[in-house]
Amino acid sequence: MQINPGAAEFPHRQIAAQLKAQVRRGDWGPGERLPSIPAIAEMFGVAKQTVQRAVDQLRVEGILITKPGSGTYVRGTRRRLNRLSRGRYGGFRGYHTDLAARYRQQLVSVGPAPAPAEVADAFGVSDGTSLLCRRHLVRTDDSPVEVGASWFLPRDTAGTSLERTEAFGRPLYQEAEEATGRRYVSATDTISARQPSREEAEILQIRPDTPVLHLLHIAYDAHRKPIEVSQATWPGPMTTLTEEYKIPGPTPDPEPDPGLVLG
Repeated sequence: MQINPGAAEFPHRQIAAQLKAQVRRGDWGPGERLPSIPAIAEMFGVAKQTVQRAVDQLRVEGILITKPGSGTYVRGTRRRLNRLSRGRYGGFRGYHTDLAARYRQQLVSVGPAPAPAEVADAFGVSDGTSLLCRRHLVRTDDSPVEVGASWFLPRDTAGTSLERTEAFGRPLYQEAEEATGRRYVSATDTISARQPSREEAEILQIRPDTPVLHLLHIAYDAHRKPIEVSQATWPGPMTTLTEEYKIPGPTPDPEPDPGLVLG
């Protein structure tokens, strides 16, 4: 391990690149602890602060994770969002068992809460309007990977099971359809990138300067009226977005109109 003092790249970036290459080679596998900061600094012949900057960079990129009092570890594999919110509906409107096998969803709270701006806009109500909110946290074996919430109009949920603090053992949309008497017909997904709030950074165990991906999912009934507005936030560097779709073949040119005169 060495750095090139004459290179244009800063020393901490050179170190980060070499550590990243070692992770890719499998020198350290997912969940494995790296040598201590002083040990790595000695290997490269640099100050500890330089190594710390390299580690911080790789934490932001989602490659490493630091556990206070324990050390720095290689983070597990990235979460692949291969179907976005469509995964919750699954094939033939059934639960997507692959998602259930890989991720554990924990219901955090259920109750009235002031609607944030994007949720209020989706429902067509004023910012801060009290709506029913069901908050959740999704985890993998090694870390939290999603913080989210589902919002409903109180008039749709009053006296129904949706107000209870309990998991239903089936997708939330199925419970909502039965409770509200309205069927989910269409939906829109809007994804944006931003900095996390302090609470999101703490829950997702990421640095405050680590970007996150944020999803706003709006599910509509047959009259294009929102039934549910849900939010999900994921650590950006640890999340990949993959969409697979068919590409239509070329359309044959139409036969010329024999009555059309060109010239």
